[in-house]
Amino acid sequence: MASEFDDRRESQRIPFIFRVRERAQGGPFEQRAGNLSLGGVYYAGARPPVGTFVDLRFSIPGHDHEVVAEGEVLRISRANELYGSHIRFTQIPLDCELALARHLQTVAAAEAK
Repeated sequence: MASEFDDRRESQRIPFIFRVRERAQGGPFEQRAGNLSLGGVYYAGARPPVGTFVDLRFSIPGHDHEVVAEGEVLRISRANELYGSHIRFTQIPLDCELALARHLQTVAAAEAK
């Protein structure tokens, strides 16, 4: 039987740069490299506690404005000495979600060639 994490991974993931901050702490956004999917993001180098809410900002090629989304830390993973945060979108505007889906399809089609 597939787990909830396996189900979320069915969406294509692409390398991406975005900005993130913990909502409760406020302050400036920090740039992170990771990957982006329809359901959320992953980035390495930080370990906010599971359940932490974060604010995310990123730009999607072909979309006319910056995406401002909210997410929740689902889990923290570790590979050797590197920790990674797995974030699920809790709020993302519909037009941004649709633009993200189109972008992921475009990337998948380009990779299939």
